[in-house]
Amino acid sequence: MSVFESVDSSSEDGVEKGKDFINKSYVYYKLKTFHTLTLSLSILVKLILIGGLLTIGVLFFSIALAITLGDYLNSVPLGYLLVGVVFFFIGFIIFLVRKSIDEQIISKVGSKFLK
Repeated sequence: MSVFESVDSSSEDGVEKGKDFINKSYVYYKLKTFHTLTLSLSILVKLILIGGLLTIGVLFFSIALAITLGDYLNSVPLGYLLVGVVFFFIGFIIFLVRKSIDEQIISKVGSKFLK
């Protein structure tokens, strides 16, 4: 075997291994994209279902609490007002800690997507 045949054989092997690497990389990134999309869709669907049901539950609980407070205070509008104040207070507290919430969400979601 001459030097030229050896170089030709080595370059053909290199080209084949390069093509194989590109094909396997393509399959890997295709699967990684599928995994990320399905995980995102799963999180979104669970968020909508659980969030929707919890919202309805909080709405009914709030109405019942407002009516109960109104009966206790002999003024139903005052009961609704107190429940509204409680929600504004909770919203204000969440507003104050919003950056901490953002950091926690980014770290938890980032660990799932950046595997």
